[in-house]
Amino acid sequence: MRSPKLSSTYLPVICFLVLSIFGCESGEKLGEERIESASANEEELNRNRAQIDLALAQNKSWYTHWSSDVGMFDASQFELMMTDSIDPMEMPERNPILEGDPLFPYQISHPTGNGTMDIYSYKVEAQEAIDTPFLNPDSEVIWYKEDGMKERLLFMGPSGMFEEGLWLNDKEFLVFGFFQEEAGYRPMAWLIDVEKHLLKQFQLNKLSRDYESTSYLNSKIKQVDLI
Repeated sequence: MRSPKLSSTYLPVICFLVLSIFGCESGEKLGEERIESASANEEELNRNRAQIDLALAQNKSWYTHWSSDVGMFDASQFELMMTDSIDPMEMPERNPILEGDPLFPYQISHPTGNGTMDIYSYKVEAQEAIDTPFLNPDSEVIWYKEDGMKERLLFMGPSGMFEEGLWLNDKEFLVFGFFQEEAGYRPMAWLIDVEKHLLKQFQLNKLSRDYESTSYLNSKIKQVDLI
């Protein structure tokens, strides 16, 4: 008659031990998943910074322009501030920037011929009908695709400006520019995955207190006097 008593005494202990074992296993699995996720995130961040370094090397004029103001810097000093999805805004519209337009030389062709990326025409008003070119307060990054569709990928108000851009490959586009903060002007980098519609925003850990906001565009766009 001792067996039922022993069962009722030790059953809770046995259940506790079993649950503890499963709990430990689940905790270990969750810990491993977190480590793998952190490792993957770090690997992706290193890849992105390598892309920024490559872009800085290929856009020496932008790097030289800013380094003369904030001092030397590299991609390791760009901090990831935000990762966000892009809401695709696509509509039928062929690229209006044709040969002969002052901004035509500054269109950025897709690596495999799928249209061009335009970061200046929304900002710079320089049509033939306008006597004196001027800058709009807002900026856009527009992809004019080969099939006649237009997709707006990035928009910014008067708090900053897109200054330079390049295709890293046929799926990723990088934009350099700045944000104006209360303390000054901060160099920025926006990495756009046009296939996944994903945006990553990086900011430099340095800023300029007295940067001339139109100085890079004035030096970049030679055919348009923006002063």
